[in-house]
Amino acid sequence: MQLDHLAVAGRTLDEAAAHLEAALGLPLQPGGAHARFGTHNRLLGLADGLYLEAIAIDPAAPAPEHPRWFDLDRLDGPAHLRTWICRVADLDAALARHPQAGAPCDLARGDLRWRMAVPKSGVLPFDNRFPALIEWQGTAHPVQRLANSGARLTRLIISHPEAGALRAGLADLADPRVAFEPGAPALRAEFSTPHGARVLE
Repeated sequence: MQLDHLAVAGRTLDEAAAHLEAALGLPLQPGGAHARFGTHNRLLGLADGLYLEAIAIDPAAPAPEHPRWFDLDRLDGPAHLRTWICRVADLDAALARHPQAGAPCDLARGDLRWRMAVPKSGVLPFDNRFPALIEWQGTAHPVQRLANSGARLTRLIISHPEAGALRAGLADLADPRVAFEPGAPALRAEFSTPHGARVLE
């Protein structure tokens, strides 16, 4: 299990993108649409093979018959860092270890092909602080087509009242940038950027 990307969500894509751009002082690139979940996004390339995603419900898309991923149906209030996503080499094997992460969905956009675990409720464990799991298929990955913004993730802090249990359940994640702290459910990402140290919450 490896950190793949972070998602900022807003009531609209413009709100999500504006929040991310204001926090890091960097412009996003165009993304695309996800027909299965009725969402669309914009992206920002980071160092170390990571990227950031601004995501929101697409008002032009038909509403799906199932809950949207990242618990977007219940999103309210200002845009914020919503979800962290980890990639795995074998999603089925990962779900055998983490069945609470959801059911596998086959997804595609252009030449990108991936499988993702999405809970039937749309709500990830530990109040959405458990990572969403993704398995990229083939060699195509979003970061390959994104300009490197010059920003680098230095720390990702996952706060939750049961931080110890959450960390223990993710023994297959070894990333010194990821920290777990007791507290109200929250995500906080720290970056080095061309404009200095920046924080995204």
